[in-house]
This record gives sequence, C-alpha cells and structure tokens, in this order.
Amino acid sequence: MEIGASLKAREGLRNARRRTPSRAKRPRSAVTSGRKLFVEGDPNSARSPRFHDLVLGHVSDLGGADQLSEAQFSLIRRAAAIECELERLDARLSIGESIDLDSYGRCAGHLRRLFETLGVERKPRDVTPSLDQYLAMKERERVDAGDR
Repeated sequence: MEIGASLKAREGLRNARRRTPSRAKRPRSAVTSGRKLFVEGDPNSARSPRFHDLVLGHVSDLGGADQLSEAQFSLIRRAAAIECELERLDARLSIGESIDLDSYGRCAGHLRRLFETLGVERKPRDVTPSLDQYLAMKERERVDAGDR
C-alpha cells in the first residue's frame, strides 16, 4: 500500500510539472481595494475627506457600490473631483477674489453632463397636503381669524 501511494504521489508530481504553473493571484491596487484614495497625492489634504464624502454620497444615491459598474464608479470619481474644484472656486468668490468664470461655467457644464450620464435626476416630491392636514390648516386659520 505504501508503494502504491508513493507511485501515485510521484505520478502526481510528474503531471504537475507538465501543467503550466499557475500564477499566484496578483494583488489588487491600493486604490481598487480601497486602501488608498489616490494613486498619487496627499490623502491628508483638506480636500481629500470632502472628495471621499462626495464619492460615497454619489455611490449611495445610485444604489450602492455593488450596483455600479467600474465605469460608473470612475465617472463618480471624476464628478467628485470637479465638485471639489467648483467648491474651491466658490470659496474664492465668497471672499471677493476674481476667478475665471468661463472655466467655472465649463466645469459646471461638465459636472451636469456627468450626472446626466450617471442617471442622477431630480425626483419631484409630493408636497400636496393630505385631507387631514388641509382640514387642520383650515381650522387653524379659522381659529386665528376668530382671535382678531
């Protein structure tokens, strides 16, 4: 029995040598795996947390990371970068500095088109009061008019 097991082990080694050796799985990049925010750049800068928050917000708006393609995620990152730049320009305007309004407008247009591509749209909210709310409002108006 030991001889048979030994032969099988040797045969397995021979077959393993004939097969193309499998490569170890290549580790994912730090950005892909979420260990880093950027390939290069300072993750501790003032804009990095804002960029990260914007990305998370847009991902959430579109149903979560598991619902997005890699292309959609890439567009979200681009939109967040443009938003950060527009916010920087807004801050400069708020303190009275002049900015290139043509560049600002083009950035805003690019951002709008990215959001259109991603499918972000305005969802109207029903603000019509219910019958109970309407009657209560009318009753308050009647009481207020009687106090005068």
